[in-house]
Amino acid sequence: MTLSARNNFFKGGIAFAALSVCIVAVGGYFAFSVYPAAGASAALRPWGAAQKLVENFVKPSAYVPFFTMLGAVIYSLVSIVLIHYFFEKTQSPEILFFGLFVISLSFEFSRVMIPLKGIFSFPAMYVITSARILLFGRYFGLFALFAASVYAAGLDTQRQQNVFFMLVLAALVIAVNVPIDSLVWDSSFKMQNGYRSMFAAVQAGILIISMVTFFIAAYTRGSRTYIFIGLGCFLVFAGRNLLLNSDTWITPLPGLLILAAGTWLIASRLHKEYLWL
Repeated sequence: MTLSARNNFFKGGIAFAALSVCIVAVGGYFAFSVYPAAGASAALRPWGAAQKLVENFVKPSAYVPFFTMLGAVIYSLVSIVLIHYFFEKTQSPEILFFGLFVISLSFEFSRVMIPLKGIFSFPAMYVITSARILLFGRYFGLFALFAASVYAAGLDTQRQQNVFFMLVLAALVIAVNVPIDSLVWDSSFKMQNGYRSMFAAVQAGILIISMVTFFIAAYTRGSRTYIFIGLGCFLVFAGRNLLLNSDTWITPLPGLLILAAGTWLIASRLHKEYLWL
């Protein structure tokens, strides 16, 4: 993929992230008053290791999901703008897919549908569609992070466009086929879906494989840079999960800071690695 084509992906991501910020802000403006009712109707607490540690001691707050949505989409917008700015003339096969991971957090806007449902009488189809959009975004981002590690290990850079469509297809297959209960959601405003335990194991497996692949790239390329990128991969994964699975005021800010630290570590090291090529 040429630099021009890749930069067009980033420009499209900037536009999408900006639109997501607007949707969350407008949705929050109209639905902020019904957040307590939507939170009280939540049947579950979110999954996550950190979440499990705090949920027995701290009650959920219905307003936390709004700020985690807003934090996620603002992070996505700011990060993809900076990636486009610093890599506009720098060729790096990994940065395209890391940029797609960053853009994937813009799909968090879809969680605003649950509180909006308390104001507007949406048919169940719209709620289910928003849940499938959220699933698509989360798994697309995970697959994109994995693809970045594979390119670091030496995958042919001429196949980037084909790999992109493969990632889209894989995420679509999951989003379209997973059963979703339109009447049950957790306190982060994520609809209940099937196969949660299986997908949790898949996510953990992809994270481990991605980190190991970056470490392998450090060995095969003779560059310690990829060791730090592998550590950054862990940080962005952990920070994303901590931020998105929050329903208390304790975890969102640490999650966002860890996510930002991992993003900086990956992007800065990739820029250093490819700057003089």
